[in-house]
Amino acid sequence: QVQLVESGGGLVQAGGSLRLSCAASGRTFSGYTMGWFRRAPGKEREFVSAISWSGSSTDYAGSVKGRFTISRDNAKNTVYLQMNSLKPEDTAVYYCAAAHYYYGTASGRYNYWGQGTQVTVSS
Repeated sequence: QVQLVESGGGLVQAGGSLRLSCAASGRTFSGYTMGWFRRAPGKEREFVSAISWSGSSTDYAGSVKGRFTISRDNAKNTVYLQMNSLKPEDTAVYYCAAAHYYYGTASGRYNYWGQGTQVTVSS
């Protein structure tokens, strides 16, 4: 089992920045692909970003590419999502997820999920 706890969400004005963190405990963190997903009000959950177990590969949704940066510190069992130039359409609950033996954007392939952290961007 892997337990995931997100933090760092909040209320920010458009154009501002936030840094989300996801602390993992349980099984070996370094063996997992880590991903960030989000669910906006009235919408389905969508992929935001992923990082491979080594950190050598990253992927981003087109809507956040160039604005968000994913990173991980395996020594601290933590993955981060730096969000810059935030827009009102980034408002959502952001979820951290872990996948074993998978790297990609499919939420169904992620085995473990955090409870989520709210990000609200005001215009």
